[in-house]
Amino acid sequence: MGQSLASAAATGAITGLDSTYDSGENKYTLPRLAYAYDDLEPHIDAQTMELHHSIHHQSYVDGLNNALDKLAEAREENDFSLVKHWSKEVGFHGAGHFLHTIFWEVMSPDGGGEPEDQELADAINRSFGSFEKFKEHYIAASSAVEASGWGILAWEPHADQLMMLQAEKHQNLSPMVTVPLLPIDVWEHAYYLRYQNRRGDYVSAFMNVVDWGAVADRYHQARRVLG
Repeated sequence: MGQSLASAAATGAITGLDSTYDSGENKYTLPRLAYAYDDLEPHIDAQTMELHHSIHHQSYVDGLNNALDKLAEAREENDFSLVKHWSKEVGFHGAGHFLHTIFWEVMSPDGGGEPEDQELADAINRSFGSFEKFKEHYIAASSAVEASGWGILAWEPHADQLMMLQAEKHQNLSPMVTVPLLPIDVWEHAYYLRYQNRRGDYVSAFMNVVDWGAVADRYHQARRVLG
């Protein structure tokens, strides 16, 4: 699991991911959305949202729990012949679960525009030159992810700067130290019903539902915990 994602898993204070884990059952769970499936219309359609959340995201939750169970069995039976396979499953399904959880949280029916939080706005200007340059970079990088994956605005704590990343699948190509702030799912299931092969149109539409307040909260929490 890439660290942009591992950091999300390890630091519930940054991500809110602690709310998707049932400690009593020792299982990860599907997060509830803070809005209805049709609340992001017309930018993201209700049918896509329902399928994406209730089916696709649930499959990552189930896959992660199953892989962790299999690794627990391996430890109990002292049989690690399939440890490579199940470790890959943890990486794939865990990254899918963690990034989707953040993805839902950084969208809002009242989203769009530019960050009102001055520190985040300053960080974007410092790291990208201006908000417009960031937006162009975000749309271009997310649209150009090879095959399936994610575009991710992330914070890199050592240099205290923002980075625009691409992640193939979920877990590949993201620097290990970064914390995801604003991920966009560019797997086809996230946009194909409305946008077909026009991924760039979907990414542009996504900018109209970005909850910059939630992104700013993540940025400040990450800096408090890791800065």
